[in-house]
Formats: sequence, C-alpha cells, structure tokens
Amino acid sequence: MSDTTWLQRAASALAAFRESDRPLVSLTRDLLWVVAVVGGIALLLYLVAGTWPAVVTIESESMVPNMNVGDLVLVVDEDRFGNLVTWAEGQRTGQSSFGDYGNVIVYRPNGADSVNPIIHRAMTYVDTAAVVESGLGAYYDDPHGGYITRGDNNPYTDQPNLRISGIGVIEPVKKEWIVGKALVAVPLVGYLPLHLAEFAVVVILVILVHDFVLARKKEKEE
Repeated sequence: MSDTTWLQRAASALAAFRESDRPLVSLTRDLLWVVAVVGGIALLLYLVAGTWPAVVTIESESMVPNMNVGDLVLVVDEDRFGNLVTWAEGQRTGQSSFGDYGNVIVYRPNGADSVNPIIHRAMTYVDTAAVVESGLGAYYDDPHGGYITRGDNNPYTDQPNLRISGIGVIEPVKKEWIVGKALVAVPLVGYLPLHLAEFAVVVILVILVHDFVLARKKEKEE
C-alpha cells in the first residue's frame, strides 16, 4: 500500500509540474526539454560514430579549401566504415576523402588532453624512428613510429615542424592518440559550438519571451 501511495504522489507531482503555469516552473520545464533533446542527439551520434567527441568544429584555415572555418565535422572511429587510409596508400589505391587522397584524422597532439585536438590529413605511417626524405617532407628521428600528418593548406607536415606551447614538437601520431577520422562536414553549422554561450543565452531569452507572450494571451482570454 505504501508503494502505491508513493507512486501516486510522484505521479501527482509530475502532473502538477507538467501543467503548472508558473513562469519559473515553465522555464524549468522548457530547459529540461532542451537538455533531453540535446542529450538524445549526443547519444545517437555516439552510437553511430563509435567515438567521442562525435563532432568537431573547424577553427583554423589549415584544411582550406577542403574544410573551412565553421564547418561541423562528423568524426567516427578510425576503423568504422572502412580502415584508416593514409595519403600515400590512397595515392596507390585511388581512395580519397575531402578533396585529396587518404583520410583526415582528428588526434590529440602528443596524446595531450590539455589542448584542442588537431584535424589534419594522415599522410603516411612510419614504423621506425628513421628520418624519411620524400615529397611529403623531412621527418625527424623519433623514439616511436606513428602517423605523419599535414593540413591541406599547410606547406609542411606537422612532424617535426609544428610546435605547441606546453606540448613541444609534435611527434608522429600513435594510434591511441587518434580520436577518429572525419566522415562528413556540414558548412557553417560549426559556428554554433564556437559561440555556444551566446547561443544558450539566445535560447533562454526566446523561451522567456515565448512564455511571457503565452501568459499575456491567457490573461486576455480570461
């Protein structure tokens, strides 16, 4: 009997929350709805992509013209929808993505989480620490192998030419440093995450105005 009473009270409280016209309750209800929708979308993206973050925003011009600032990029696990292919492999097989051979990958530079991941094309893979001289550039001696990467708009590879404050010279990308590979890009939509705080303020203002208009309309009808 006590369980039934508890359930009845919970159901009654939920019904009151759903039907309340009080501004604060209405705002809370709308915000919870927004959170639920965003959470559902995030879960769906994770299930499809198999990695997190499942989307990233292009913040620099290093991948122009194949990716532009403000593009929102769907990132999937490196082996999902086909194996990860480098530029060198793609040149031999004809596989391409985003306007050039091979796959574009998202990786944490030197495995660090303290800086934003980098999204550049995987040019080739080196198994040893030997210096490699080729048309792709000169790679430096390194204690481990990994992927050599380059932005499509950059004249040089990240390794060993890119240095990040607090991280140092960028090393060949170990497989465990890879977040995923780029699958598709949607132009301009990425500006939203870049201005998430401003967008949140706009959403809240819209909800407040909407609730205010409905309340005034109801008052006039009564």
